[in-house]
Amino acid sequence: MDSELTEALMTSGAVLLEGPKACGKTQTALRAAASSVRFDLDPSASDRAALDPMLVLEGATPRLLDEWQRAPEVWDAVRRAVDDRSGPGLFILTGSAVPADDQTHHSGAMRILRLKMRPMSLFEAGFGRPGVSFTELAAGNDVRFADPGIALADVAVMVTRGGWPGNLEYDDSRALRRVQGYINEITRVDLAEAVGTRRDPQSVLRVMRSLARNVGTPTSTASITRDVNGTDGQVKEHTVANIIDGLSRLMVVEELSAWAPAIRSRTRLRAAAIRHFVDPSIATAAVGVNHERLLAEPQWFGFLFEEMVLRDVRVFSQPLGGRTYHYRDSSGLEADIVVEFPNGSWMAIEVKLGYSQIDSAAKNLLKLRERVDVASNGECLALVVMTSTGPAYTRRDGVKVVPAGLLGP
Repeated sequence: MDSELTEALMTSGAVLLEGPKACGKTQTALRAAASSVRFDLDPSASDRAALDPMLVLEGATPRLLDEWQRAPEVWDAVRRAVDDRSGPGLFILTGSAVPADDQTHHSGAMRILRLKMRPMSLFEAGFGRPGVSFTELAAGNDVRFADPGIALADVAVMVTRGGWPGNLEYDDSRALRRVQGYINEITRVDLAEAVGTRRDPQSVLRVMRSLARNVGTPTSTASITRDVNGTDGQVKEHTVANIIDGLSRLMVVEELSAWAPAIRSRTRLRAAAIRHFVDPSIATAAVGVNHERLLAEPQWFGFLFEEMVLRDVRVFSQPLGGRTYHYRDSSGLEADIVVEFPNGSWMAIEVKLGYSQIDSAAKNLLKLRERVDVASNGECLALVVMTSTGPAYTRRDGVKVVPAGLLGP
């Protein structure tokens, strides 16, 4: 993010750095800023902005406006200041929630450039032994790297710890408690601020638990409502939809849209988006399990491992302009992650926790490549099976096998 932010400040008058709380936005922005105003720490700053937004824009540039959504008046003020002053690198805005009133939030075109920040990848957290570059992988290069000796239990620990910078200095049990505290704040305070309506914290927690249990699957809001209510609950479907919308505004939940390429066959594509947490630790903390319990539930562990790989792929593909999707069709053929690049080229990734699943995953990926009309969609750059353990290598059929702990930028 440091290099992305530096490049963005050379390109645009203002840069909006968005992401969930505690992912490191403020510290990243402070390293690039010459002055700052922090609306979450200085209540009087919001008062000054309400009186005259221009008052909080005065200072050395780039000027950081941290948690700007607490003083939404500054958005239009920044737009005007960028027009008046001209030139790049004037302001950095950070935000961990999309305001409920979104009318001004979409009017920064050509003035405010947005960057998405997520929790750290395994590489950034210092886990494993990065030896496979995502950039090189996306270029179609072969991979070969020795087994770094990562055990399945190590992977489970990283799922439950998450990619939160603040957790680096804590042991596993304290890291888990910190994520649980994070969820408590979401259920009791943050969600109400995001949607403008207070919701029962227990109802919010039950929705998060349902999302956690159904992570990585195209589960409908109606199905989640039934799960939340059980046999005698009274939570309405529109309330559940409002809670999910709030979690999306807090950037805790992200959708993975369906990829819709031109295909050679008459097979119908399935267009349902899939909800994911921005970090797998949110799911484990919501359900209240540690890494030992996760190891005892291999199927759910597999879904959360996919969640972690998606986080890392999104982190590494963003600087390359990549957009992430999933692929499903009516024949049952699927790919967990498809990354499409600006020139139309693409790569497909299957995520498998178990090493014994590599052959079937590779066959699915090869079948997908045959089905997609390359002339209409661009070159297939790579087919990749992401695993939890073992070495990185290129199979005879060209499919790359890469353990998550070896992936770097």
